[in-house]
Amino acid sequence: MRTKPLIALDADGVLLDYNLAYATVWGRFAGADPAERDANAYWHIDRWDVERLTGERLAQFRVLFDAEFWTSIPPIAGAIEACQRLHEHDHELVCVSALDDVFAEARLKNLRNLGFPIERVFATGNLPGERSPKAQIIDEIKPVAFVDDYLPYMSGIRDETHTALILRGPNGSPNVGPELTAVGSTHADLAAFGEWWLART
Repeated sequence: MRTKPLIALDADGVLLDYNLAYATVWGRFAGADPAERDANAYWHIDRWDVERLTGERLAQFRVLFDAEFWTSIPPIAGAIEACQRLHEHDHELVCVSALDDVFAEARLKNLRNLGFPIERVFATGNLPGERSPKAQIIDEIKPVAFVDDYLPYMSGIRDETHTALILRGPNGSPNVGPELTAVGSTHADLAAFGEWWLART
């Protein structure tokens, strides 16, 4: 029987900096690191000055997103410390990621190697639908809070779980519109959420 309050955390954009990792992979593929086009872009494809690939070249590029890639994504500034502080204040932390299940072990290895106090990763996949692909696992594990940086993933999360949205990268962000009013709280990053959460609990 669980005794510690559980917090579910998204990975890319909350714990880990996928945008930086994407630039590294592009450098391997193209032979040179991409220039930064928009530091405030939400999507990696908009942040970096990269070619929009199609066909065979796109297929070749996607091969690089293997288990080795998913074990090597750098942390977002302040995220490790935020998790350690939540853990020290008797919270259990898990990662709920819209990742294919085949890479769940690699994701956990990445988090553990970086020093995140996280022992479980739930990989939900990313099939489109009216309800968040993460909603079912959130229903099952019943965290007190769920932190993500993608507003559509808040769809279908029950009221018993506090939803906290990280508002990063305003340019081209999906975190706009009337659905935003249904989110429990918004924060600049995980560190800001952690401070706010601990101050109220």
